[in-house]
Amino acid sequence: MDQQHDLELILRSRTPIMVIESPDEARILKMLKSAALAVSASDPSTEHLPLFRWTVTDGLQRLDIELEPQTINSDPTDVLRHIRAVDRAGIYVLLDFHPFLEDPVHVRLVKDICIRFSTARRQLVLISHKIDLPSELDSFSASVELALPSEAERGAIVERVADEWSRENPGSRVKADRRAYSMLVENLSGLTYKDTERLARNAIFQDGAITSSDLPDVMQAKYSLLNRGGALQFEYDTAKFSDVGGLSRLKEWLSQRRSPFRREADAAHLDPPKGILLIGVQGCGKSLAAKATAGVFGVPLLRLDFGSLYDKYHGETERKLRDSLKTADVMSPCVLWIDEVEKGIAGRNSETGTTQRVLGTFLTWLAERQARVFVVATANDISTLPPELVRKGRFDEIFFVDLPTLRVRASIFAIHLTNRGCRLGDFDIERLASASDGFSGAEIEQSVVSALYAAHAKGAALETGHILKELAATRPLSVVMSERIDALRSWAAGRTVPCD
Repeated sequence: MDQQHDLELILRSRTPIMVIESPDEARILKMLKSAALAVSASDPSTEHLPLFRWTVTDGLQRLDIELEPQTINSDPTDVLRHIRAVDRAGIYVLLDFHPFLEDPVHVRLVKDICIRFSTARRQLVLISHKIDLPSELDSFSASVELALPSEAERGAIVERVADEWSRENPGSRVKADRRAYSMLVENLSGLTYKDTERLARNAIFQDGAITSSDLPDVMQAKYSLLNRGGALQFEYDTAKFSDVGGLSRLKEWLSQRRSPFRREADAAHLDPPKGILLIGVQGCGKSLAAKATAGVFGVPLLRLDFGSLYDKYHGETERKLRDSLKTADVMSPCVLWIDEVEKGIAGRNSETGTTQRVLGTFLTWLAERQARVFVVATANDISTLPPELVRKGRFDEIFFVDLPTLRVRASIFAIHLTNRGCRLGDFDIERLASASDGFSGAEIEQSVVSALYAAHAKGAALETGHILKELAATRPLSVVMSERIDALRSWAAGRTVPCD
C-alpha cells in the first residue's frame, strides 16, 4: 500500500517523467492502473487520466479500459511525436525505452513533452531493468524505487503457490514443516515478486512439500539470479568442524553464537554476531575454518575474491565491490568469506588511490550493514593490513591460527587417514604426531597423500613407515620461512585470541 501511495504522490506532483528500474513490469502496470484511477477520483475537477503502454513490438495501446487491441506508432520517433501532439492529459508507459534515449532526436522530443507539460499534462513513465537518463532530462524526472516483497508478502506468495499446487492435485495439500516454511520465506528475501514466485514454485512443485532439503536449491538459484559481477562465488560444499583438527576455542566461540545469529527464540534478545578476522600461518586451517563456520551456522557460504574486483576503468573496482556486498546483504543470512584480505586492501603498486577507495567502501559496509552477514576474513601477513581494519570493533574478535600442537597434529592425522578409508589401529598416530613437529595441517595432509602414492607404486598397503619417510623428506614452511613465521607469532601474542 505504501508503494501504491508513492506512485499516486508522484502522479499528483505533475512530474513529467517517472523512472522505474524493475523487471516486475506486470506488477508495476497493475499498480499504475490503480494509481491513475485513484488520482482521477480524488480530484473531481480533473478529467480522467487515460493510461497507455508502449513497446517496440506492439506499439501504443490503451490500458485503463478494455478496447480491441490496436497497434499505433510502434516506431519510437513516431510515438514521441504523437504524444507531443496530443492536447489532453494522459499517462504514457514506455517499456524498455532506454536504448532509444541515446538518440538526440528522441531526447529532444522527450524534452519538448516535458517543457509543454504545463499546458498538456502528458506524463512519461519509463520502466526497464536499468535506465541511464540523459543529464538534460534529469530536472524533469523523479525516480521511484519499488520495495521488494516484505516478509508478509513473501509468505502470501508461498501460500498462493501452495494453493495452486493443491488445485492441480485434487485431494492433496502441500506438506510443510513449520521451520522449513519460515526459513523458505526468509531465504526468498531480496528477490522480485516474479522471482520469489518462481523459486517458491520450484520448491513446492518438485514434491508437493516444503522441507529443509528445499533450502539449498533455493539459495543456489537465488545466488544465480543476484550475482552478476563474478567477484562473489557461491561455495556449495561447506565443512563440518569434525573435519577440522584443533581450533577448540574458535569452535566454542562460534557454537555460543549460533542461536543469536539464527535468531532462534531463546536468543532473540541478543545481537547477532558480525564477524571474525583469522590471522595465522599458511596452511593451518583458516580457509577450512571459514567453510566450517557456515556449516555451524547452517547458512550459505559466499566467497569474495578481492583480486577479481580490480578493473582498469575508473570507478569500476568500487562498483564491483558495492555490487558484491549488496548481493551478500540480500543473500542473508549467510557467511561471507574474504580469503587473504590483505591482498585486496593493503596496496597494489600504483593503485593506491583505488585501494584506499576500496578500503573505505569495505569499512563503511562493515560499520553500517544491517543484514545478517557474518564476515570471516583471513590473512597471512598482518604487517600489510591497514590499522583501520584491525582496530577493535571492526570484527567481534581476532583469532590467531598457530602451528598445530602435538595433540592437534594427532587429530589431523586421524582425520585424513579416516577420510581415506584407513583403519587408525593400523598406524602409530603418536609417533606420526611427534615426527611432524612444525608441520602445518596442509603439510600433514600432503604427507599422507604422498605416502599413499608411494605405497601404491610399490603395491603395498599404506603403513606408518611410508608417512614417516615423507615427513623426513619434507622441509615445512616453519623451517623454510622461520624468521617471518616467528615474527608473526610474536606479533600475535597478546594481541589476538589463540584458536587453541
